[in-house]
Amino acid sequence: QVQLAESGGGLVQAGGSLRLSCAASGRTFSSYGMGWFRQTPGKERDVVATISGSGASTYYADSVKGRFTISRDNAKNTLFLQMNSLKPEDSAVYYCAAGKYNSGYVWDSWGQGTQVTVSS
Repeated sequence: QVQLAESGGGLVQAGGSLRLSCAASGRTFSSYGMGWFRQTPGKERDVVATISGSGASTYYADSVKGRFTISRDNAKNTLFLQMNSLKPEDSAVYYCAAGKYNSGYVWDSWGQGTQVTVSS
């Protein structure tokens, strides 16, 4: 497992932008697929975006396509989520996760989460 720590959340007006970061410990960061998830009270944690270990393959939830960009810097053990054109419905606690791919990702390491609030 890896240790993960998110940062970059905050309060922003609708239409604005935020960039989330997720710092990972360990020497094998590039061997893990990474993902961003979000959760609001009383709801399940939903996937926002995922990226392969090399960064060559990405996935986005339909709700964020064209507005969010996931990327990673393997030299710095850091995952990013650039969020543009934010909407109030993007408000949530955002978590990063690390996992291995085996007919689908198995997410076994999670950060503590960072709050994103988008005001209308």
